[in-house]
Amino acid sequence: MTAPEALTDPESLRERALAALTTARERTALLTSCVEDPDLTAQHSPLMSPLVWDLAHIGNQEELWLLRAVAGRDAIRPEIDGLYDAFEHPRAERPSLPLLPPAEARKYAAEVRGRALDVLEGTAFRGSRLTEAGFAFGMIAQHEQQHDETMLITHQLRKGPAALTAPAPEAPPPFTGPSEVLVPGGPFTMGTSAEPWSLDNERPAHQRLVPAFWIDTTPVTNGAYTAFVEDGGYEDERWWTPAGWDHIRSHSIEAPLYWRREGGQWLRRRFGVTEPVPADEPVLHVCWYEADAYARWAGRRLPTEEEWEKAARHDPVSGRSTRYPWGDADPGPEHANLGQRHLRPAPAGSYPAGASPLGVRQLIGDVWEWTASDFLPYPGFTAFPYKEYSQVFFGPDHKVLRGGSFAVDQVACRGTFRNWDYPIRRQIFSGFRTARDGAA
Repeated sequence: MTAPEALTDPESLRERALAALTTARERTALLTSCVEDPDLTAQHSPLMSPLVWDLAHIGNQEELWLLRAVAGRDAIRPEIDGLYDAFEHPRAERPSLPLLPPAEARKYAAEVRGRALDVLEGTAFRGSRLTEAGFAFGMIAQHEQQHDETMLITHQLRKGPAALTAPAPEAPPPFTGPSEVLVPGGPFTMGTSAEPWSLDNERPAHQRLVPAFWIDTTPVTNGAYTAFVEDGGYEDERWWTPAGWDHIRSHSIEAPLYWRREGGQWLRRRFGVTEPVPADEPVLHVCWYEADAYARWAGRRLPTEEEWEKAARHDPVSGRSTRYPWGDADPGPEHANLGQRHLRPAPAGSYPAGASPLGVRQLIGDVWEWTASDFLPYPGFTAFPYKEYSQVFFGPDHKVLRGGSFAVDQVACRGTFRNWDYPIRRQIFSGFRTARDGAA
């Protein structure tokens, strides 16, 4: 596929939806079959649900939207709706609920999927916003992949030996390009009104006037972040917002999550494996406060959300906003580190084929990138298909992350995709790059 406007043929839409749903389910199966049942039902952190909750929740959401909302079918198991309502039960409470045991959860999700594929086969992709261009099927594929990323976070949090394996990313030639790139000032089109599977907070497309700015060519690396740590960055109140300083002091935070100092070197735990922190990889598992403090220490700042998107999508030659930094084509393995193909970020400077027209690299994949911006609606925002996806989170409590990580599938990652979280969150696959104002 080269552009969203090309997705008008019903059979092409059907094939795309089937591929996205199948890819998501294969990943769900991997994440829930690589450990024994006790690991599925345990809560590995109060920040996360038991894996078995995610498994049944995936099936329940698919039933709610594809079987009931799209096809108008009767509920299979209406009595479990409340158990798997993410807004009714906080994550910390979910282990105490009468959840479906693993075998029953798998059976339920499989039954829903079988019926959903029948619905997909007979859907005309017109007549309602839910079915237009296969939106509901794309939404459900994205939802499952988002929970797959959540389950991968749980795997990282769980103690014990490694349960998942994947090859390391291929090491690129040493990056010798400039450390930062100037993005010219001027207007650009932010958001989208054309991407058929885009979610409500990405819409509508609108014009933003962005002054010139400089942005890092690659995400900030572990090596660069180590310099901040060893320069006493976590002990110097100058670099921190008041809330950030209170947070790191009250929680005794001295380095990124999963790091520890041993024998004169920094080690990290990654999916059950302890290894030296690789200096050339983008830093991972830092909260917004840490990213912001590093940027201040470096004499820079975090990019705003509109700066990040302009760097990722704006083509200064044509003047148009593309779907991805490299153009409109769907991501390939040469463009970005996505889809849990690797269980770590690729070294900084990887994926030259995925660079933006101005040469900014790794804007998609590898690590979610914190921005300076609060999560707010775009002008003309309309909640769809339910306000709990985005609307209830708008405001200053959540900061925006962009770009996706190695744990994100391409169906849930594009140049307009917006993620958000509390500024204290570190268990997510988060990193950052920095920016500074352009010349006057």
